Amino acid sequence: MADDSTSEPYFRQKLNVADIIVIVVYFALNVAVGIWSSCRVNRNTLRGYFLAGRDMTWWPIGASLFASSEGSGLFIGLAGSGAAGGLAVAGFEFNATYVLLALAWVFVPIYISSELVTMPEYLQKRYGRSRIRMFLSIFSLLMSVFTKISIDLYAGALFVHICLGWNFYLSTGIMLVITALYTIAGGLAAVIYTDALQTLIMIIGAVILTIKAFDQIGGYNQLEEAYLRAVPNKTIPNTTCHLPRADAMHMFRDPSTGDLPWTGMTFGLTIMATWYWCTDQVIVQRSLSARNLNHAKAGSILASYLKMLPMGIIIMPGMISRALYPGSHSYHVRHLQLMISRTNDVGCVVTSECLRACGAEVGCSNIAYPKLVMELMPMGLRGLMIAVMMAALMSSLTSIFNSSSTLFTMDIWTKLRPQASERELLLVGRLVIVVLIGVSVVWIPVLQGSKSGQLFIYMQVVTSSLAPPITAIFVLGVFWNRANEQGAFWGLITGLVVGATRMILEFVYPEPPCGFPDNRPAVLNNFHYLHFSLLLFSITVSVVTAVSLLTPPPDESQIKNLTWWTLSKDNLLEALPEAYDTGDKVGKKRAPFWTRVCNFNAILLVCVNIFFYAYFA
Repeated sequence: MADDSTSEPYFRQKLNVADIIVIVVYFALNVAVGIWSSCRVNRNTLRGYFLAGRDMTWWPIGASLFASSEGSGLFIGLAGSGAAGGLAVAGFEFNATYVLLALAWVFVPIYISSELVTMPEYLQKRYGRSRIRMFLSIFSLLMSVFTKISIDLYAGALFVHICLGWNFYLSTGIMLVITALYTIAGGLAAVIYTDALQTLIMIIGAVILTIKAFDQIGGYNQLEEAYLRAVPNKTIPNTTCHLPRADAMHMFRDPSTGDLPWTGMTFGLTIMATWYWCTDQVIVQRSLSARNLNHAKAGSILASYLKMLPMGIIIMPGMISRALYPGSHSYHVRHLQLMISRTNDVGCVVTSECLRACGAEVGCSNIAYPKLVMELMPMGLRGLMIAVMMAALMSSLTSIFNSSSTLFTMDIWTKLRPQASERELLLVGRLVIVVLIGVSVVWIPVLQGSKSGQLFIYMQVVTSSLAPPITAIFVLGVFWNRANEQGAFWGLITGLVVGATRMILEFVYPEPPCGFPDNRPAVLNNFHYLHFSLLLFSITVSVVTAVSLLTPPPDESQIKNLTWWTLSKDNLLEALPEAYDTGDKVGKKRAPFWTRVCNFNAILLVCVNIFFYAYFA
């Protein structure tokens, strides 16, 4: 019989009783919190099911914002991109600070004043016709499938497959059933409170793994040297793709030759992040569930603080995994000396070695995090980390399921059946989740061969091709009173056609494996996707501006309380009281104090963020 190291592509260890107990306790807590939270609001009303009764406080909102963004796809994707290219990918997390503050201080007040449930609903109120609302609703559902649900399913199933040895699609099916059940039953309240639990579990587990990983490598000071020496022992002659990047410890990289150029990370990424944090239903729906505006602001602040963590607890462990993962030629010297692994696993470039290590032809960086878990975590804690990854998967999936069902029910079904009863709408919202699951599973195989095995980069490439036009029409709708429906519609269509063309080219002309010539079109070979995001945003803004100026201005009803310049504080207070404690005299006296606390923390956050950027630049 062949040796397991060569015949079996995945490294697996059996779970012991302690691991199983930890996993069972996690699921028991998850179910208990889901049932408890479901009973706190009336799930038989649209407001109760889709917006948690608009009575959420700041801490579960902040935890849910973080958990929704840190799904298993991001856990595995960030660690994988860290293993492949170093620290620069942390810019995607740090950038969230600014747009989360923009969400709470700029966008949420307008959304609350509009008294809306979905983001496409805002566009209909702002621009005055239903076609843009319907178009964006359908588009958002497709984005949920192609950039969210399927990625998280793939990543979660990959982790379980590596750790437990379960069939890939069996793993997917089991996790789908678990997540769908309490999402369908409990609505947004169940999603937010279980997210809060899962955030706690994710952070505890990830911190423990990070401590053990740094202990193995000899501390932070040894990380760079160990990473730069993590070269696979089987390479392709006359190439450099097997070498770790020399700028691995720097976040700001060359604008023309860098894998993540600083120009794109500063400008193009901000456009993509604005779409995700300020206009996407998954995220904004959590802020709309807030008890009042101060709770929405405090929730964004908490999420921003938490978004500082992934560099240390996800990305750096991914780099350590590449440096320390035992291969066929490794040796270990304890304490401050290094464990240098000339491994063919996480950093593989030869197709046969990648197939052996992870079952993929284009690279194995996606297995960096689960490999680290199975190598370093002792019994019991290994079960905790499996629970962590399941928590990450479930938190993101439940968020997407609930938000997608909200979009379809409130924007599409109500258009098809204007006289539908509330009971019918709730039933449709639950059935939509089942349909989304089926479509997502079909798309999963496409991900297995995408973007050199870097799951996170695949997600960003798709987003850069489709999100900027949406960002443009929201930003112009909020900040430019003259923008009208004709301009927004044709700007959106033009931008999406241009973006979809590039995305199709990405799939038709995938990045060649190491050692093969790059014969892709220049728009792919020489034009980074983050730079393309900026260009696509500019094209959309230009079309919206030109068409709006050539056509009649919007009616007064399409502007009042729907733009930053026309927002009425009285209307905002009527929609959602500013008092920290709803309505009573004590609450009204405390409101200015908590407003100052939120403002102070917002300034502090920006200062901390700038420090990190400067330190790792």
